[in-house]
Amino acid sequence: MRRLDTRDSGFEADFVALLAAKRESAPDVAAAVAAIIAEVRSHGDAALIGLTERFDGHALGRGQIRLGVDEIEAGAEAADTEALPALALAANRIRAYHERQMPEDVWYRDTQGVELGSRWTPVAAAGLYVPGGLAAYPSSLLMNAIPAQVAGVARIAVCVPAPSGVISPLVLAAARLLELDEIYRIGGAQAIAALAYGTETIAAVDKVVGPGNAYVAAAKKQVFGDVGIDMIAGPSEILVIADNENDPRWIAADLLSQAEHDVAAQALLITDDAAFADAVVAAVDAHLEELPRAALARESWDTFGAVILVADMKDAPALSDRIAPEHLELAVAEPEAVLAQVHHAGAVFLGRHTPEAIGDYVAGPNHVLPTARTARFASGLSVIDFLKRTSIIGCDAQSLARIGPAAVQLATAESLDAHALSVSLRLSR
Repeated sequence: MRRLDTRDSGFEADFVALLAAKRESAPDVAAAVAAIIAEVRSHGDAALIGLTERFDGHALGRGQIRLGVDEIEAGAEAADTEALPALALAANRIRAYHERQMPEDVWYRDTQGVELGSRWTPVAAAGLYVPGGLAAYPSSLLMNAIPAQVAGVARIAVCVPAPSGVISPLVLAAARLLELDEIYRIGGAQAIAALAYGTETIAAVDKVVGPGNAYVAAAKKQVFGDVGIDMIAGPSEILVIADNENDPRWIAADLLSQAEHDVAAQALLITDDAAFADAVVAAVDAHLEELPRAALARESWDTFGAVILVADMKDAPALSDRIAPEHLELAVAEPEAVLAQVHHAGAVFLGRHTPEAIGDYVAGPNHVLPTARTARFASGLSVIDFLKRTSIIGCDAQSLARIGPAAVQLATAESLDAHALSVSLRLSR
């Protein structure tokens, strides 16, 4: 775990090195993924069966790629009943939040008499990838499917990896809750290829969304253009800006909430109190003595974690913007004042009683967020990701006469004479 101090002469170089550190290095991934995509495009279901046996460790018959309705029901019935009310609460809150994101169509006539507008329509089919390797994520199914449903997507296809043939019952309970019945027990890059290009069993979709490992991310990158994607998501990350009025145990747990995701995850703390920073580090060590995923979280913390000491907390927002974190906690006395100075973050959590984990499950906003500093230009998954905006233009003879001559002039200046002709012919009448 690194320690940086803005008062040190070497701070800037150390901070730049922290930002530049590559947390997931897999030089052979792109070539391997390209081979997988080519295999799926060439051999369809046969490729999915072979790749599933190779990577997920179970044999899959042609009739077993898609789960039957009875399998979904049986799996959902096996879910922990104590978790079902929480799942329903999360779904209701996520839906309510995303319903407020629906944009309105625009239609008006301007001062020249031209009819103008924009209309929003959903993609016809969306493919959702739900991770299932290191852990089961029913929350990811909710976060991906609900905005698609709110947008009005008619067909939603779900791919879930099934290591040794097993899919989490709670994931299937989430699918039943959302009335999703097109579910495939396929994971990895082969799932992305199948959704993008189709096989005998899986019809191609228009957009692929959802987080995954390096192979899934590389596959999404390679199929982009043939289908739409949400983003290229990397390992999870959190930045906590905290003063010494916090309980160090709380802040330590917040840091570990992301470190436990993956050995390549990153947890960062910015504070102005060295003693408080030491207390947080000690609390991290204490928590790691008890957590079931301690080995994974420890590797993440030791390899990519960092504590950054600032001379004054007023310096924290500028550093945060350079990090552009996926998750940003503002555990300070006046979080709204700090928020006003922050411009780049996937999601921001205000105050001492808003841990990042509340956003992963039941707050309502989406937990599929930009990583690796892409919050500088990207946003989290939303209803907008499942919608397309179409521009609408309508002229009559009078309005065309008012604006057409300018179009003719510009087309002529660009030597696009057919463009000019198509307008001028109408003007001549």
